[in-house]
This record gives sequence, structure tokens and C-alpha cells, in this order.
Amino acid sequence: MTPPLPVPQKKSAPKTFNLCKECKKVIGKVMQNYSQNWHKQEDNYQKFRSQLRAKCNGFDKAIITQENSPVGSKLVYDWQKKTIKVDPKLFSTFIKEHPFSNRTWETCAVVGNGGILADSGCGRMIDSAQFVFRCNLPPLKNGYERHVGTKTDLVTANPSILREKYASLMDRRRPFVERLRTYSNSLLLLPAFSFGYDAPVCLRVAYTVEDFGCPIRPVYFNPEYIINLHAFWHTQGLQPKRMSTGLMMVSFALEVCENVHVYGFWPFINHPYGFYDLTHHYYDDVKAKKGVHTMPVEFELLMKLHNQGVLKLHLGDC
Repeated sequence: MTPPLPVPQKKSAPKTFNLCKECKKVIGKVMQNYSQNWHKQEDNYQKFRSQLRAKCNGFDKAIITQENSPVGSKLVYDWQKKTIKVDPKLFSTFIKEHPFSNRTWETCAVVGNGGILADSGCGRMIDSAQFVFRCNLPPLKNGYERHVGTKTDLVTANPSILREKYASLMDRRRPFVERLRTYSNSLLLLPAFSFGYDAPVCLRVAYTVEDFGCPIRPVYFNPEYIINLHAFWHTQGLQPKRMSTGLMMVSFALEVCENVHVYGFWPFINHPYGFYDLTHHYYDDVKAKKGVHTMPVEFELLMKLHNQGVLKLHLGDC
């Protein structure tokens, strides 16, 4: 039998160094506050988790289900003062019951898409987690496997990506379906009820998955959970226009996982150890729209939780 060919690894681009003096000082200060010898502080973890659950109750409320959103009920959009009534057609796209109810995982990895993951060698460590969260349909093949892994249990898809990359599913849908097959039978989490114009494209995702027989399972963020989550992080000092998807996933993981490991979150354009230049994402250098999220503030909060032993924030190579 012919042995299988090795997975091709993406060749690293030559490293460049465009670092201002002030940038090096800022990164140096940040890393001085980063606890290198991390261990979980059970009391701090349980306290934070209890506060999060009391305010948000992700176990029951994070995802819309047929149990918590019956026909005739109304959903309030989390970003617009607008409601939508659940009719039988919409109801039929809801998952029957919450996939996380009364269940926890021992270890979870929340994988952001930051350029810090490029050449990190973290793939094996990420894939060793019992449950893996990923954000915004990231590429996992063609050489990225070694650095970001392939295991996926939940992946998100922002409507903006559906509009920009897949023409709102109004044109050829096969490229979108092929991307979904990367994530096997994972949950596909969609924020369908933030803005009125998001729901139609998210519903087309559900219909496309059904039409093509794709194994992935579309589910919708519950806008009530998002509203409560915004309020919770506001009490922690975060006041962005909108939370990043990554922070939402970390929040969700802290409710349903005993040990949360966070990868790919780093808001600077230079590496924390080598100080070489980083792309915005590990797979491209397309910048986020200004003013939508406050990544440095979110990172400070994650760093605080890391130092308190609530979660493990991985920086640098694995």
C-alpha cells in the first residue's frame, strides 16, 4: 500500500521588522504584565463563571431553540429597536433543543484569527481540546493545519462575510458549501437577529445547508443573550460599539467549559517576542473596519482574566 502523502505546509514569508520605538515599549510593558507561569485559580474561575451565568445564562439562552422561542413569540433584535415574530417557517429553522444544556466540557480552545497564529505551531495543541470554537469561517487547510489545527466543534459566520465573500448566497452557492465542509458536522453559529437585513441572508444559509445535504448544523445566536452579554462586559469596563465575535466565544466558553484556552488574540502589529511584523489575520492582512470593535480594550480584559487564572491566554509559539 502506498503511504499517504504528507500534508503540505505553507511556506513562511520572510520576516520583516517595521517597529517604532514606542511600539516596542508598549509591547514590552504588556508582556511584563503577562503571567508566564500560569496556573488555574479555581476560586477566581468559579466566581467569574457564576457572575457570567447569573447575568447571561448561556447554557439556556445563548442559542435560539424551538424550546425557548416557540411559534408566536417575538425576538427583539440586539442592535436595532425592532422585533420579529416567530412564524412556522422561521421556527422550522431553529434547532430543537439547546446543544449545551446541562453539559460541560473539560477543555476548550477558543481560536481567534490573529496574525500571531502564523508559524505558531499551535495546531496540535488546539486539536487536543475536547471542544474547539472558531470564528468567521477561517481557512484551515493548505498548510495552515500545523499552526491552527483542523478540529472544529463550533464556528461562527458573520453576515458581513456572507455578503462580501459569497454574494449573500444570491449567486453560486457551491463555493460556500465547500468551505462549510471544512468544518464537518460542527455547529454553525449565526448572528441572524442583530440587524433587520441580517436575517434573510442567515436564513439562506440554513436553506443552502439543507439543499446541499451539508453535515454542518446552523444555529442562531439568541439576541437576548447578546444584549445581556453586552451589559455584563459593560460592568467589566468594556464600552465598544459592538463586541467582537471572539469575545462572545470566550464568554460562551467560560460558561460551558472547565478549562478555557485562548489562541490568536493579539491586538498589535508586531510579535510579542520576536517583534517582527504580523499580518492582521494569520491568512490575510485585511484590516477590520475602524470604530466597530475595541480590540486593545478587549485584550486587556483577557489579559486580566489570564493573570487571575480564569483562562489561559496563549501568546507566541506553542
